[in-house]
Amino acid sequence: MHDSRLLPLGLALTLVLVVAGCTSIPADALKLSPESLRDRQLQTRVFDTEEEAKILAACSALLQDLGFSIDESETRLGVLTGSKDRSALNAGQVAASVIIAVLTGVVTPVDKNQKMRVSIVCRPVGEEKKRTAVRVTFQRIVWNTYGQVTTQERIGDPAIYQEFFDKLSKALFLEAHEI
Repeated sequence: MHDSRLLPLGLALTLVLVVAGCTSIPADALKLSPESLRDRQLQTRVFDTEEEAKILAACSALLQDLGFSIDESETRLGVLTGSKDRSALNAGQVAASVIIAVLTGVVTPVDKNQKMRVSIVCRPVGEEKKRTAVRVTFQRIVWNTYGQVTTQERIGDPAIYQEFFDKLSKALFLEAHEI
């Protein structure tokens, strides 16, 4: 009852899986690009305090002041994530969609909603662990009117990171002086 025509197919499939399993990872797969090192510098600041919990509390309050909801907070690990939803409607995109619809009779989707996500990681640094590094990253995901993701990107504008760290520095200063 065995079909002898399936034997060569089975052997070929097995050979492909064995060969694919024996491939190695390219040497440069784990190499950091110059851009990733630049991004890390942009996204990280070191504060002269070892009180990680106070920094995370200040980060949490700052995110809420900026309109973010806190999604996850793990103080022991020094991790905080948040998000906020905003409209992604763009007048130019909507106008182009209307013109296309009028000329062709085809309705094209336009960007509708976006979710801004932020992740913060705090960790002690230095030989005596008397300082704390704070790294923040901002991402944006955009959905169109059909519910499809149209954009998923890391936000790399230096002004956004500078503004975040300026506000965090002020918050930590005020908290340290109990103002």
